[in-house]
Amino acid sequence: MDKAGIDRKVQPLSSRQRLIRLGRYVLPLLLLGVAVHLILPQIASLEHSLQVIKGMAWWAVALAIAMQLLSYLGSGYLLQALTAMSGQRVSLMRGTAIFTASVSVGLAGGGPVGSIAATYRWLRGSGAGGEGAMLAGWLPSLLNSAILVLVGALGLAHLLIAHQLSTLQAVGFGVTLALLCLVAGVVLWGVYHRPQLIALAIQVGERWAKLRRRAYDPAPTQAAVGRLFNAWDTLRAGGWRGPAVGAVANVVFDMSTLYLLFIAAGHAVSPGILLAGYGLPLLLGKVSFLPGGVGIVEGTMAVLYDGLGVPNAVTVVVILAYRLISFWLPTLVGFPMVAYLQHATRRANHNDTSQPS
Repeated sequence: MDKAGIDRKVQPLSSRQRLIRLGRYVLPLLLLGVAVHLILPQIASLEHSLQVIKGMAWWAVALAIAMQLLSYLGSGYLLQALTAMSGQRVSLMRGTAIFTASVSVGLAGGGPVGSIAATYRWLRGSGAGGEGAMLAGWLPSLLNSAILVLVGALGLAHLLIAHQLSTLQAVGFGVTLALLCLVAGVVLWGVYHRPQLIALAIQVGERWAKLRRRAYDPAPTQAAVGRLFNAWDTLRAGGWRGPAVGAVANVVFDMSTLYLLFIAAGHAVSPGILLAGYGLPLLLGKVSFLPGGVGIVEGTMAVLYDGLGVPNAVTVVVILAYRLISFWLPTLVGFPMVAYLQHATRRANHNDTSQPS
């Protein structure tokens, strides 16, 4: 290697590059550290948690697993309903497999963009139209977040009424909900003021690119906002019922999983307590930088349920069992589905190209 090549290889990073690289690692570690700090005190009651596990009602655990299966089927139905808007429908089981596999893709490093791209590719390979596949790629997350905002608001109201929140917690959760509601409000305002929303989105994109010292192309922003308008028009035309049913089923059955695990642990909770400890942690997990909100969801749930009078031992068992059933096991199941869907998509594309025109 020549001297110039060596100099390029060992060229030191600028201060800005160091700051960006440091932020990529430090911020997620800080969030994870806070989550560990929140949940570690709960693990101190490990001996009592073992007693809870020994005395669990396994019929309720089996029902909890069944509720989680129904939750994922709800997401599959959501994809099925969205693709039906383009005049072509995928099967319920195919939609469920695609949703499960796309979650695994996002967790493995693809993030939301990778998950959306995988969903679109697999739905197109399953015969879905382009518009329906595009909607099914990004709209489920938006609908799910909207329902979690509602559940989180109800849970926050319960906590405030019951005086179970400290000032710091109330401010933190309130700001999170306020930001999410602000985004929803801007989108709702924008669908009735479309030129203004496009101009606002481009302005935000330009400023963000300027902060990153990157060139900015407004075309992708205009295309993304255009897809939002198309989705709104399609849903308003009468296509909202199926997707709404699927999104609500996903959240309701997921909450039922958590509720049945409390019953299995011998500590049934009221609907108000269930809502208070469910919606807010999942919302925080969605806005965190950690995949799947790992650590954030568990830690926040532990603090909330502990503050609402749930015994520490029960809290630890229920939260860890819930995350195992609702997140980790489906993620592991999703990886073999990724391989299957990739193979099926390649085979479908090969058959299309091999047919005579």
